[in-house]
Amino acid sequence: MILASINHDKHDRITGFSITGHADSGEYGKDIVCAAVSVLSISTVNGLDVVAHVSPKVDSNDIDGGYMEVSVPEANSEQDEIAAQAILLTFKNGMLDISQSYADYIKLDIIKD
Repeated sequence: MILASINHDKHDRITGFSITGHADSGEYGKDIVCAAVSVLSISTVNGLDVVAHVSPKVDSNDIDGGYMEVSVPEANSEQDEIAAQAILLTFKNGMLDISQSYADYIKLDIIKD
């Protein structure tokens, strides 16, 4: 099972997310839940960097896979912060959809400080 969490600060700003585990919803290479989560998380990190000009801190396990932790600093401008939060909210909405459609394979926690 994939365990995912999305972190918010006291102002409801998304500050990062973590993903651990494997969905095991299909054989290797055909696991649609794993593929969906992977695409969302990698696209989010890339979007933060390229579109919002924010360099998130990423910790992942490339050998075993199934682990990614992302911490998102505040952007240098209001416009980039708005873009970063839009990208992160899109990630959150996608993860909510996946966790509702495939509840046997993914558990999502929304953490608010």
